[in-house]
Order: sequence, then structure tokens, then C-alpha cells
Amino acid sequence: MFDAVLARNAGETEFHQAVYEVMSSLEPIAGRDDQYAQWSILKRICEPERQIIFRVPWVTDDGEVQINRGFRVEFNSALGPYKGGLRFHPSVNLSIIKFLGFEQTFKNALTGMPIGGGKGGSDFDPKGRSDAEIMRFCQSFMTELYRHIGEYTDVPAGDIGVGGRELGYLFGQYKRITNRWEAGVLTGKGLSWGGSQVRTEATGYGTVFFAQNMLQERGEDFQGKRVVVSGSGNVATYAVEKVHQLGGRVVAVSDSGGYVVDEDGIDVELLKDVKERRRERLSVYAEERGGAVSHTTRGSIWEVACDVALPCATQNELPEEGAKALVDNGVQLVAEGANMPCTPEAVKIFQDAKVLFAPGKASNAGGVATSALEMQQNASRSSWGFDETEAKLEEIMRSIHATCVETAEEYGAPGDYVQGANLAGYLRVADAMVAQGVI
Repeated sequence: MFDAVLARNAGETEFHQAVYEVMSSLEPIAGRDDQYAQWSILKRICEPERQIIFRVPWVTDDGEVQINRGFRVEFNSALGPYKGGLRFHPSVNLSIIKFLGFEQTFKNALTGMPIGGGKGGSDFDPKGRSDAEIMRFCQSFMTELYRHIGEYTDVPAGDIGVGGRELGYLFGQYKRITNRWEAGVLTGKGLSWGGSQVRTEATGYGTVFFAQNMLQERGEDFQGKRVVVSGSGNVATYAVEKVHQLGGRVVAVSDSGGYVVDEDGIDVELLKDVKERRRERLSVYAEERGGAVSHTTRGSIWEVACDVALPCATQNELPEEGAKALVDNGVQLVAEGANMPCTPEAVKIFQDAKVLFAPGKASNAGGVATSALEMQQNASRSSWGFDETEAKLEEIMRSIHATCVETAEEYGAPGDYVQGANLAGYLRVADAMVAQGVI
């Protein structure tokens, strides 16, 4: 079956990697649940329901016409409307969007919320562009995308390169074209125009909540733990914040220009100021923090000794060499805050070394879970407070953790979070597909 996926999706290496990881976990249900073979679920689950590719023309401040490529892969709607973020980054291609949509399908299933899986984006690079250029790009992007989305059809959100600014421009153009205030068509919106409390923090907070549950399985918690978090964007920043709230100490974060080591613990407010508000590099954080803080462009953040590692930047950022360095330095737990940040070789090293390892489809599901909470609030024209929403997020992450643990035990792989997450997500989607017939 995997050979058929390779042949049908030639050259899409990231998508192949995501499919292989799930397929490798399905052996325990072979022969045990014949309905899944009977209805050829695996064949259909690997094929997106719809793939949309379109041209995005826009004009720079200098009057030069630029052309980018836009994508939306609506992967699976068995459990609800397609749900998944938009990524604006030069690396974006069909393989990456398909892998993200495939992962999103099972991640969303694990939340227990009525949402299917999808993903989208563009190879547009917002870095260095003016607000006016980003607005024009977003308006052009939405001029095509709007016809494919809706609160009962497909609900995009943000991802890498798509934050509150971009979502505002996208939502404004959708409203302009459709002449409707349809708050539920996008999530991650600003609080003053239909957004939810905790959505900004949700992916980072959720990753740490999941890791906390993993530690508690061993009778431990974050108190006194030394932590390394890769990245310094939204997910990483709020993972740092929550680790500190739970008594841990994050000593290193990174960006594409290197990483900083701050033995006193990363100053979250300074990090937010440098990265979110001023959009500067981490070298500026090191300069302004002063003291014994070091910034380096050499080596890898994974060479920094820690008890807990949270890769929160991008796919395949933690390779085999990084995993070996972490294990050699005594890491106890790795939880993915990004989508598929660990290579297969790295995952095997962690598992062979008996390091607790959580795959992103489980540990970083807090973002989409809170997006689903935002959809609930939009549908009921209501708004919840921060503490209430955070409590709901924490409970969802606790439930996902319990589901992974219970499923792994049921299928003979106790303590294997990869097996538990993949099987639980797959079975929820497969059950719905069987119920709805061959479509």
C-alpha cells in the first residue's frame, strides 16, 4: 500500500514521511477489524478529498508585479468541516501542504471536536515586506480562496508566517467579497472581532500541558526541570511562558539566525518584544538581555543539555545527530510543538533510549482545539474569559493524553505515544468513513 502512495505522489517526500509514520502504526488492527479492510479505508484516507492550487498576483510598493502560488488541500471531512492553518513561507509546496493536511486529519480527530483536516498556504515570504505589501498579497490570496471556504465547509487559521496581522487582512477581504460577517470562517481572529481568549497561547500552552501529563505518568512534573525550546515564534514563546509558570526553566530558544542560551531562564517579555512586536533577530535579545547570555550561529540548539526538549520550529528540524546529542546529555522527555519536527531517525533514537516521546499530532493539538472552541463561541455569539478557556484547553490536552495512553495499552504497546496517537486518530476517522459509505 505504501508503494502505491509513493508512485501516486512522486517526489512528495514530506507527505511520504507522514503517511509512512501512520501506516507503520496500523499493524495491530490488521485482521482484528475487518471492516476497515473491507471498505478500503487506507486507500481513501491517503488521498485528499480536494486539492486546490492557484495563482496569487500582487504588486510591491515599487509597482513591480509578483506572482506566488497558493494552496488549499481539503484532506478529510469525515468528522466535520476541513480545519487547518495557512502557512506563508518560501518552502511551501504541495508536498508540505499535503503532509500537514494529513497530519491535521488525525490531530483534529484526537481532540474529540467535530472538525476534519485540511491545510493551505503559499510560497510567499512575508519577511521584510511592508504592511501594505502584505495586505495586498493577503487580499489577492483571499480573492481566490474565499470561494472554497466557509464555516460549514472549510475553516482556515494561522500557521508559520500567518499571524494576527495577516488573518485580519484575510478576514477583511472575505467580508468585502461576500458581504457577510461570517465570523466562523477563520479562527485566530483578534479579540475585538470574533477571536477567542487563549488562541494565541494555545499551541505552546497545549504542548506543555501534554508534556506535564507525560511527566505525571512517572510521578514527576516541570518543577526544577531544565528545558530547551527550539524556535522563537508564537508556539515557542508561549511554551516558554507556560513552562516557567509550571516551575521549569527554559534556558535556550532559537531562530533561523542561531540560538541563545540564557542560564537564568529566558525572559519571556523581552522575547515577545524582540520577536513579536519588533520582529528582530535573537541576537538583539542577547544584546539587550546582557549578562551571561550567549548567542551563537554555530552548532545546534540540541547540543544544549536539558531534561525536556520541545521542538517548536518547523518540520524535520531535529535530525539524528540532534537526537543523539540530547540523549547523551540526559534528556528525559521530548514533545513536539511543531508539525513533524523530528526526523524518523531521531524518533527511533528517542524510543530506543526509552526517552518519553510525544508526536505533534497529539502534543501540539492545543492550537486547533482552541480554534474549535473559537468556532463554538462564534456560532453561539458568545465569548468566554481567559481562565475558562484555558481550563477547557487543559482538559482537552488531558483527554488526548489519556486517549493515547489507553489506546497504546489496548493494542499492546504500553507507553508508546506514537502508536497510541496514530491508532486512536486513525480509528476515529475510519469509523466515521465506514458509517458514511464509499464517498
